[in-house]
Amino acid sequence: EQDAQQFEGELTFWDHLEVLRWALVRIAVVLVVITVFTFMAMPYIFDQYILAPTTSDFFVYQWLEKISGGILHFSDDFAIQIININVASQFFTHISTSLSLALVLTVPYIIYEIWKFIRPALFDHEVKHVRFAFLGGTVMFYLGCMIAYLLVFPFTFRFLTEYELSAAIQNQIDLSSYIGNFVMLVMVMGIVFEMPLLAWVLSCLGLITKSFLRQYKSYAVVGLMVLPAVITPSGDPFSMMLVAVPLYLLYEMSILVVKE
Repeated sequence: EQDAQQFEGELTFWDHLEVLRWALVRIAVVLVVITVFTFMAMPYIFDQYILAPTTSDFFVYQWLEKISGGILHFSDDFAIQIININVASQFFTHISTSLSLALVLTVPYIIYEIWKFIRPALFDHEVKHVRFAFLGGTVMFYLGCMIAYLLVFPFTFRFLTEYELSAAIQNQIDLSSYIGNFVMLVMVMGIVFEMPLLAWVLSCLGLITKSFLRQYKSYAVVGLMVLPAVITPSGDPFSMMLVAVPLYLLYEMSILVVKE
């Protein structure tokens, strides 16, 4: 009788789809609301943060020069003017950037909805580990976005804009090119930093082990050298190295978190 009552209390396949549908609806509503706020704040965010790496006043340049004792020197006259050559580009950039920022800010809520959806299917002893995994995944996502904003994008951008093939060539950076590279690098680095979480999940499913990751480490390193060439917009060795080093460290972290 107890088993029959438990069975009656279980959700059917269509019930699960209904629960998932409402979770997606709530996520969409939250995303739209946050997008409205980011859209209104975007002019300020654009001036103070998104365009900050285009001048020598960017606090990261000054901070690194200060702590390095002048070993790392950044020219004080560095200033790149972003131009627009498309009539509607500023408007669509305003919308797309607001949506991208809203998506980044919504990540904790998206993970919360995912947690609510899978929570009933977990045993009590699994809940603690999965909750920790989701929390760690959220932290790692924002860490990846932060590293992209503070290090990977600014130094990639500065290297490429200061690189001179000929003094007769003047760089003019288009708005679409700038914001496209900015958003892509930040989002990709955030996703890439989920590697340890993915490795942990695969180990829980019995698909990978520590010995497996160690055995194929040399092949993974080669792959981690190739991947930056795909995800970095410019493909130059400098920006590829800025991405490859964190990827390697993430692989080492994955080895630590997976099960034996």
